[in-house]
Amino acid sequence: MFFAILTVSCSKDDSELFYYNNPEVTLNIPLGFPEFNRSVYTNLPTEYGVALGEKLFNEKRFSANNTISCASCHIQASAFADNNSQAIGIEGRVGLRNTPPIQNLAFMKFYNWDGSKLNLESQPIVPIITHEEMDSSILNAIEKIKNDPEYKDLFKKTFGDENLTPERIYKSIAQYEYTLISANSKYDSVKRNEGAAFTESEALGYQVFQDKCISCHSTELFTDQSFRNIGFPVNTDSNEAGRARVTGNMEDYMSFRVPSLRNVAYTAPYGSFGQFATLKEVLDYFDEGVLYADNLDPIFKENGNRIPLSPQEKEHLIAFMKTLSDNTFVN
Repeated sequence: MFFAILTVSCSKDDSELFYYNNPEVTLNIPLGFPEFNRSVYTNLPTEYGVALGEKLFNEKRFSANNTISCASCHIQASAFADNNSQAIGIEGRVGLRNTPPIQNLAFMKFYNWDGSKLNLESQPIVPIITHEEMDSSILNAIEKIKNDPEYKDLFKKTFGDENLTPERIYKSIAQYEYTLISANSKYDSVKRNEGAAFTESEALGYQVFQDKCISCHSTELFTDQSFRNIGFPVNTDSNEAGRARVTGNMEDYMSFRVPSLRNVAYTAPYGSFGQFATLKEVLDYFDEGVLYADNLDPIFKENGNRIPLSPQEKEHLIAFMKTLSDNTFVN
């Protein structure tokens, strides 16, 4: 992609034409992964678009008091999640839900735990305007950065001129996030026959996973992207209703998007509002019996509201889930 920028001085003969080469960034679909979602093809990442998006992702001036950026909660070392039970925004305000990791977003059909956004380009406005997060507005954010020479330069190189618009900001952040693809774990090396091998415990855990987990955590994304009520302890905040907040259908009450298990070892605590400190606590809860609900997922309903797991199965299953850790991605 090339942009021609014409600059004109006082003399007609001093006009200069600058060309900016802004090549597309190659996104490879890892072995076994699904196709990219449709939005990727209408907003293909470019070299400067990704650089601009990363800068915006780390921009604290987007928050009302200039203290919180997207990266404040989406921390790379935690697979772009954090280790708080619930997200913490400006002035220490506690959000409604646990911060989700933002890996492999180019392949997702829905965004946010309740699937309230269908494309990534419409998602960044949510934290900007939410009272518990940045508590600002996109117009206030633009006002703060519009005269920044670094932004002027990047917007010109990305879009052809210095005009800062909400749409361009959202598209740039999405371009950066589309590049956050994680598929270089020990599990991936084993699947690609690259010389790695599961330990005995990991191999046994993989079998347990296939027997008792794969119904929800399917595909190479390790999520089927469905919304399910799995009987976790309920967030008593009156604003919470899970997927029902979006659909208005009580059959979706306290149903949440099935999380990917990739990099799950980095993203504790677990649950929609961080109900469980460890993976062991999650598995113990499944084993002991979950909360009953009329819309409880049939997998639980048909098995006495539980997924029975022996102590050895839990140990092996955790060992397998740790093979989904992508060290290069978090570093």
